[in-house]
Amino acid sequence: MTRRTLGILLAGSLVAATAAMAIPVTPDPARDGPTKNIQINWSHTKRSNGFVDDTWWALRGRCAPDHLGERLLCDTVGLLTQATSRTFEAKMSDDMGLPLVDRWALMTAKNSPFMRSAHVETPLGLEAVLGFYRAALERRGWTENDGAVVEPDRAVVAFTTSDGPALLRLVRQDNTTIADLALRKPLAATARIQPAPGQVMLLLGNKTDEAADITVNERTIRLAAHAGEELIDFDAAADELPDSQKIDLPPGTYKVTLKLKGSAAQTREFEVAVNETWGLLVGPEGAPLPIRMY
Repeated sequence: MTRRTLGILLAGSLVAATAAMAIPVTPDPARDGPTKNIQINWSHTKRSNGFVDDTWWALRGRCAPDHLGERLLCDTVGLLTQATSRTFEAKMSDDMGLPLVDRWALMTAKNSPFMRSAHVETPLGLEAVLGFYRAALERRGWTENDGAVVEPDRAVVAFTTSDGPALLRLVRQDNTTIADLALRKPLAATARIQPAPGQVMLLLGNKTDEAADITVNERTIRLAAHAGEELIDFDAAADELPDSQKIDLPPGTYKVTLKLKGSAAQTREFEVAVNETWGLLVGPEGAPLPIRMY
């Protein structure tokens, strides 16, 4: 083989590889999942009476490639991120006592004197997520109650545990499965975060440096930068919110739109049940961070 032939072959291979890297790819929600980076926030509050309140939230960037080269890069970055993700997931699960489904894009979690809760958003299908939780909770000694509701785009499953009643609620929305898992402890919540009888309480806050608009049930509330940013950390902070950041709602499903200055609006639908209290924070880049507080 002559040097010229080798050069021609190498050049041809490079051209072919470059062309292959530019091949368009069809978006694949099952594969092109959250991979890029992880933003994690944790707060720990210890009260004078010995009660402890832990709150977590985390966001993971999403890789959505248009070409083969970008997909290969996403896959590589994803592998590097997995190690950090596994460490965080193990830590959160151990501290909260709740399992965390794989490939999450957003999660929030709460361990207060009143309850343990976790909100997770993942591209995995509803059936896969339901199977994960049923197996993981059975290993933790939880007993599934009769009467589970399982539909193609929604599931509600109640459990009995040694620490109190628990509920798993799943909703499939826009290629995302939203999982809400909550265990209510025997200690009753303070009046600060108890909803009115038969109602749902929604508390609003803004974690960012910009003003934000939150629209809930066709009502828009303007939040100044950092307004109520500690509301999910402990119930006393929630009690200090002005009335404009507290909303009473009947149980149901609500469309929530968040608009941060300089960012595109983000919309989610959330299902809430009677006698629940939720905090909703405007997170980085206007991402909604819902967290079950009671």
